[in-house]
Amino acid sequence: MSLSTQIMTAMKAAMKAKDQEALQALRSVKSAILLAQTESGAKEELSEAEELKLLQKLVKQRKDSATIYKEQGREDLAAPELSEAAVIERFLPAQMTEAEIEQLVDDAIAQTGASSMVDMGKVMGIVSGKAAGRADGKTISTIVKKKLMK
Repeated sequence: MSLSTQIMTAMKAAMKAKDQEALQALRSVKSAILLAQTESGAKEELSEAEELKLLQKLVKQRKDSATIYKEQGREDLAAPELSEAAVIERFLPAQMTEAEIEQLVDDAIAQTGASSMVDMGKVMGIVSGKAAGRADGKTISTIVKKKLMK
């Protein structure tokens, strides 16, 4: 089942349950999908990788907004952002643990022969490709830096 179909099904359920926060999050996902599909040069349907990337972007935006709101002492604005992020995360594949990411990084370092920060791009490319949609780029970057600094 495509992401669009899953979103529509979830929207119907949220409407029936009168869950306004979930409904708003799902509408924003639907809007982002439609926007991506209508961009100039875009295909009619998004690939699964593009859909995952889009969902990750939406979750990251909400978490970043919540962080900013918390820093400014606006818990009342941060809570809905985190709630929407949680709704959107339900459509993402299960996230990898830090240990699993470290294993991928170790494998990529062995594969490329990386030994310093100069090789970070090579390692990041390999790990990001293997962990597509299942790991945050910031987490991967932190682990790669830690491993290459040794």
